[in-house]
Amino acid sequence: MEPPKTPKEGYHLTEDLTDDAIAWIARQESIAPDKPFFVYFATGATHAPLHAPKEWIDKFKGKFDQGWDKVREETLVRQKMLGLVPENTKLTPRPNEIPSWDGLPEDAKRLYAHHQEAFAGFLAHTDYHVGRLLDAVSSLPDADNTLIIYIAGDNGPSAEGSLTGTTNNMMTQNGLPDTVESQMQEIDEIGGPKHENHYPVGWAWAGASPFQWMKRVPSHFGGTRNGMVVSWPAKLKDVGQTRSQFHHVIDIAPTIYEAVGIPEPKIVNGVEQTPIAGVSMVYTIADPNAEGRRKTQYFETGGHRAIYHDGWVAASFHGVPWELAGSIGFKDSEWQLYNIEEDFSEAVDLADSNPEKLKELQSIFDEEAKKYNVYPLDDRFAERATNPQRPSVTRGRESFRYASGTTRIPEGSAPPIYQRSHSISATLKTDGQAEGVIAAEGGSSGGYTLYVKDGKLVYEYNFFGKERYIIASKSKLPDGDVEVTMDYVQNPNKQDNPSIGGAVTLSVNGKKVAEGELKNVVPARFSATETLDIGADLGSTVSETYKAPNEFGGTIKAVNFKLK
Repeated sequence: MEPPKTPKEGYHLTEDLTDDAIAWIARQESIAPDKPFFVYFATGATHAPLHAPKEWIDKFKGKFDQGWDKVREETLVRQKMLGLVPENTKLTPRPNEIPSWDGLPEDAKRLYAHHQEAFAGFLAHTDYHVGRLLDAVSSLPDADNTLIIYIAGDNGPSAEGSLTGTTNNMMTQNGLPDTVESQMQEIDEIGGPKHENHYPVGWAWAGASPFQWMKRVPSHFGGTRNGMVVSWPAKLKDVGQTRSQFHHVIDIAPTIYEAVGIPEPKIVNGVEQTPIAGVSMVYTIADPNAEGRRKTQYFETGGHRAIYHDGWVAASFHGVPWELAGSIGFKDSEWQLYNIEEDFSEAVDLADSNPEKLKELQSIFDEEAKKYNVYPLDDRFAERATNPQRPSVTRGRESFRYASGTTRIPEGSAPPIYQRSHSISATLKTDGQAEGVIAAEGGSSGGYTLYVKDGKLVYEYNFFGKERYIIASKSKLPDGDVEVTMDYVQNPNKQDNPSIGGAVTLSVNGKKVAEGELKNVVPARFSATETLDIGADLGSTVSETYKAPNEFGGTIKAVNFKLK
């Protein structure tokens, strides 16, 4: 679905999703008021890019000037005051890989504090709209008998913004770091629609207080332990009380099945189902002190491993999560051991003092890993996005032909033109007045677009919003049938320049009309969400010279891509 308005006109995904969910629930209650409804409501927040309306970001101006070390301390104090963590919980130390706030230059402090202001604005904005949804549910006639399970988090705060933060998260995921100097030039735009901004690692670490590490590190609770709130007024009377039984997100589905009295399906559409691995949490509603029923749970992502068993956790940390390429192997893997019944934050490693318990848990991890197909371990990240074994509609092809109006082709299913010589040609019919996009892939985070403006053929390449290369013909396209071509020749790769580009030539009816150079091009991926569009540029636009969708006003008979 295309958004009904632009970000400049006030569009935000969280608001749109909330409006849609409220309307959907109202329709269900109107059509079948006696029939229960089920809603799975998952926002894009607070995943990067960290976008929020300016007035929400402004609410937090100056609130994080004290820095991430101090914020972690303040957070733990509040957690203890609220009774969310045991009084004896220790604050785990800052890893050596993360710089101290006090040691940062002043420009870095100012930039990093504003990154966190944008994140906080995003979170508060999300909180407000989730509140709207809950208000709508509470107004229903059967509100008291509505079970709400609210999980805050995405496997811990994300470190993918790198140590410096970035105004383009896709750039850092392509292995190209951002700089404080570059971001300072755009500091006032952070949090707005122009950038794929993401905060520095230090704030991800602070957001996981009091735990160690963060998202993509499931060996430690900073990458797995998220807040959860359950509301069910008809059954759950002790409002505001906590439950401390150990459970995992896979326990949500069994909880819902038991709560509504529906058996787990054994066969769906004739297909026998793998049994659900989870354990219902309904028993904790009636008895907050009941013995926990989840005895064991393994964790693994990218080589990080952990196993929970009867109050103990064995954990193997496997490298900082902001290094997104390459493999470090498992030869020197070390394990830690924690008793989380006494040590909530995993602050005290007992591996040396209790080696037998560690061996016991390592053996249990091995059993669980074999049972749930965790092996073989794979510690790559970026490389897994281009797994050659994944089903593909482009593998082995060098020629692609697209009809006009073919839009929203996922980037993974578009011609793989990254750092590779190729051509884009199109057969058009124009009256000399027709303008608009012939083909575009990507968006504001990076991409390319071939379009007609003021009657002239234009090729524009967006290098992560940092550089824009525009090559345009000087003369207008002729009337009638026209063949336009963009030829790109890639320069030889160089180790000291992983994003080296190449030369562009534009031709009309076989005659060269313009040429230019792309000094840098995207190595592997333009965006996580944008697409290839023929005859339009949907989503955010590659170019800042036009507005979406900028549909081509003439006729596009076909667009051809040729890889060389």
